[in-house]
Amino acid sequence: MNSPTPRHGLLALSPLLVFTVLYLATSIAAGDFYRVPITVAFLATSVYAVAISRGPLQQRIEVFSRGAGASQMMLMMWIFILAGAFANSAKMMGSIDATVNLTLSVLPAQAILAGLFLAACFVSLSIGTSVGTIVALTPIAAGVAAQTGASVPMLVAAVVGGSFFGDNLSFISDTTIIATQTQGCRLSDKFRVNSFIVIPAAVVVLALYVVLGQDISSPHSVAEVQAVKVLPYLVVLVTAIFGMNVMAVLTLGILLTGVIGLLTGSFADVFEWMQAMGQGIVGMGELIVVTMLAGGLLEVIKHNGGIDYIIRLLTLRIRGRRGAELAIAALVSMVNLCTANNTVSIITVGGIAHQIGEKYGLDPRKCASLLDTFSCAVQGLIPYGAQLLMAAGLAAVNPLDILPSLCYPVAIGIAALLAIIFRYPRRYSGSDGNGQP
Repeated sequence: MNSPTPRHGLLALSPLLVFTVLYLATSIAAGDFYRVPITVAFLATSVYAVAISRGPLQQRIEVFSRGAGASQMMLMMWIFILAGAFANSAKMMGSIDATVNLTLSVLPAQAILAGLFLAACFVSLSIGTSVGTIVALTPIAAGVAAQTGASVPMLVAAVVGGSFFGDNLSFISDTTIIATQTQGCRLSDKFRVNSFIVIPAAVVVLALYVVLGQDISSPHSVAEVQAVKVLPYLVVLVTAIFGMNVMAVLTLGILLTGVIGLLTGSFADVFEWMQAMGQGIVGMGELIVVTMLAGGLLEVIKHNGGIDYIIRLLTLRIRGRRGAELAIAALVSMVNLCTANNTVSIITVGGIAHQIGEKYGLDPRKCASLLDTFSCAVQGLIPYGAQLLMAAGLAAVNPLDILPSLCYPVAIGIAALLAIIFRYPRRYSGSDGNGQP
């Protein structure tokens, strides 16, 4: 495909503006983020994107359908279906209540917010995936909020933020692996540079959550912990930490809820268990529809040259190492906005980032760190990303309700930007193009 002209490039990107106006602007104007259904906003934007595309209508629809049915989209939908079945069967069996009661009996109320953030950091670092962490911990966060009267979006935001700690740093995270492969550096080296940038941010966020958590009051009474009903969540966490595939983990969790629920009498029979699973799957319907529409919409934007236009625009006037690093950060951030997938965004711009790094003498270890960190920061803040959609679906809140409390993605974005501006860490930043540090 030829490089898109400014006119065609802006037209290709215009669906993002249409979506913003339809969903965000109208919701803000109405003073109610539930007034405009996100499915309707995505549907209208998708129709617009197909309408402005060139070529026969059938071909344009096929491009949209290819994106909606892409393998990554299908994988996400499988996870959503299994997560819905597990979350609701665990809830109906009493697993969530038991886990919440155990959490409240172990942690003082004032430490719950910081404790959830730390737990999400640890789990995500162990399993290398933000989605798996969110699936495991979000129902617990929502249950704790219900018991303590704390804000559901705030506790869920702590889980979502902590989930990106491991997504960004873990040795087995797909973003880490791809970032190091495209830049030609070792995982351990990228981890070292990344740690200098994001661990101070994590410490600041943890301290902030300690302060914010002081307002959480203890529940009047905590029910007796039924230890056997905690087992499904415990098994899900342990098997995920040991690297089991997230779909296998969720399937195992579903089977455990059924077995324990039937043995303890929580389910009268196998049909009640199946009904619980079915209700959970149906509850994920909106999330699945949004995922399909978003995948198709973003594929149309890519097909029309929107991503190529962003890349060409941001690499026109690079000046010095600082400018080169800023260009890499802007590239991966913009592409992530268009693809709603941090792994895909790194794959898309990784080769270009490597070329920029070689031309301007950038350290590949820092390039890999910047790619991963900025992609995670953006992914954690887009309401149509899989992580926020999943968390919102499991907690029964609007994705935009979670955004104001999402401290960690903002913190690592700021930390990475400061690392570029102030040439930090020094050892991996070199001097600017003018010989300045």
